[in-house]
Amino acid sequence: MFDYIRGKIDSKSGDCIVLESGGIGFKIYSSLMTMERTGQIGSETTLYTHLYLREGIMDLYGFFSREERRMFEMLLSVSGIGPKAAISLLSVLQPSQFALAVMSGDAKSLTRAQGIGMKTAQRVILELKDKIKKEQFAFLEGISENTGPSAEGEEVREAIGALMVLGYTALESNKAVKAVYTEGMTLETIIRNALRNVSGRV
Repeated sequence: MFDYIRGKIDSKSGDCIVLESGGIGFKIYSSLMTMERTGQIGSETTLYTHLYLREGIMDLYGFFSREERRMFEMLLSVSGIGPKAAISLLSVLQPSQFALAVMSGDAKSLTRAQGIGMKTAQRVILELKDKIKKEQFAFLEGISENTGPSAEGEEVREAIGALMVLGYTALESNKAVKAVYTEGMTLETIIRNALRNVSGRV
């Protein structure tokens, strides 16, 4: 319904920002990281939004970057993860950190979020890795050897998977990683630079 809303910050309280745009005050739920990055009351900002609809519920969630929104939406696809748990994870992990934790199987990093125990963290990692493997397989099945990803190393393959954790397609992830990769780069650096390559606001 809304891709983004640009307006003036009317108020901030708890996990909520009221953003005034076109004479309307939008109540937007958000993460602590986004709350910190959006500036002071009265300043102009842009939030990338997700309208969460369930029976009897219609809440608007907003994020400083498209990558944060992608992370939120990927988390909602995991069984047992609702908006509150997703926002909790977004409050302690940047998208690049979250993607790295999933690809490395670092469940402990996910448990830093309030309300996320070890079993839930492990389920997030398992389900997202499974989704990635299926899409990567379909991608490789549909391309020729000349256009497929070359085998630069484990770091490249994991970096491609990390971008897919944030909702990018296998093709988008492959292109973004190849555009920034140089030999000797760490996995974290590849992921961060690839995200900058696909979005100027990370």
